[in-house]
Amino acid sequence: MTDMTADPNIQESWPAPAPQGPLHARVKIPGSKSLSNRYLLLAAAGSSTVTLHGLLRSRDSELMMGALETLGVRVSSDADDPTTVSVSPPGSGRYTGNVTIDCGLAGTVMRFVPGLAMLADGPVTFDGDSQAYQRPMAPLLEGLEQLGADIVYHGEPGHLPFTLVPPSQWNSGKVAIDASASSQFISGILLIAPALPHGVILKHTGKTLPSLPHIRMTVDDLKHAGAQVKAYEYQREWLVEPGSLHLPPHVTIEPDLSNAAPFLGAALLAGGSVEVPNWPEQTTQPGGLLPGYLSRMGADVSFIEEEGTRWCRVSSDGTIHGLGDFDLTAAGEIAPSLAALLVFADAGTNMLGIGHLRGHETNRLAALVQEIGRVGGEAQEMPDGISITPVPQERLHAADLHSYADHRMATFGAMLALRIHGITVENIGTTSKTLPDFVEMWRSMLNDDK
Repeated sequence: MTDMTADPNIQESWPAPAPQGPLHARVKIPGSKSLSNRYLLLAAAGSSTVTLHGLLRSRDSELMMGALETLGVRVSSDADDPTTVSVSPPGSGRYTGNVTIDCGLAGTVMRFVPGLAMLADGPVTFDGDSQAYQRPMAPLLEGLEQLGADIVYHGEPGHLPFTLVPPSQWNSGKVAIDASASSQFISGILLIAPALPHGVILKHTGKTLPSLPHIRMTVDDLKHAGAQVKAYEYQREWLVEPGSLHLPPHVTIEPDLSNAAPFLGAALLAGGSVEVPNWPEQTTQPGGLLPGYLSRMGADVSFIEEEGTRWCRVSSDGTIHGLGDFDLTAAGEIAPSLAALLVFADAGTNMLGIGHLRGHETNRLAALVQEIGRVGGEAQEMPDGISITPVPQERLHAADLHSYADHRMATFGAMLALRIHGITVENIGTTSKTLPDFVEMWRSMLNDDK
């Protein structure tokens, strides 16, 4: 496999380029990280070889493939097309224990793979980057303990690193956890539920549930693999029957619509138009809400068909409208990209429903406030979000922006540079988490005349 697991902590200062004029670009976005890592795990938990097409090749997906190989799954790439990957589960139906899995900073690895480790033939240790030690894990691990696992912590309880000891005796399958901090806790249990002797009856006990579209994505993917799943969203409860998973022999991954946000958003910052191909008519990705959000902010959004390809086109004269009180609960992962736009809006915005972003790769709310302030803007944290108050353009100034080893904070900095001359972004390489070629893609967009 291609090595895209470079250390994201290596610092490099990147002079973010400015546009030379209005954009006229087409940008092809790699496969969805969320779908790539879900389908990798579902294929590994299945009963036959599955070939995935259009798979994202980035640090997160490489970490997922590495984790699966550590557990005895065979993963092989097409020699001519590394985005085509075949996954073969172990023939014995048991995964390799007495191993250590490197989660890096990938939430989908640290929160999805422990469920699969429940089926290993020995203990499995999970470790990762130093920043990963700050990310909450307790609700997922409490759920796995309710199913019969033992968890041994090697640091702060409820966080990496830890060792999971597979159940010697399975419990009933009833699980109740508070997933208010991350929808991944729900998905991590649902994804492995069909392989468990009793399936799972999973209840969310918290008052709020972020990123519900991501849970719907998990349910949809499970059904695609033949699982019997019932979602009672109003009661915040999910029922998964025990049974075998059988994905189709070939699965094509959608482009990552959230990763389209910096590029489509660039049209509002620089003016002109940006087009992204292969935009699905229907999707479970939260990024599918992006065109509607950009339209509300003043962009002209359209979908065009060209030689069998559906393109999303965003055009703008540079006007950006503030959104007032704006509930972003369903798509918090695009908050940094929207924040970069709202710094230059004609009115203030309170982005709400995103308090859980404090537990992502970094505390994204604190990071956004810090970096907006660093360029002379105004922003404040709120209990459940962030408030951005635009200031006159002349008050904004050059700065060296921090990325916090967070890919979305790095692309946030690149977006600010489209209107603020002299921005540099440290550790731009952290974009390899989901966009391994981000720097070249960004430069090409700024120079692309289609």
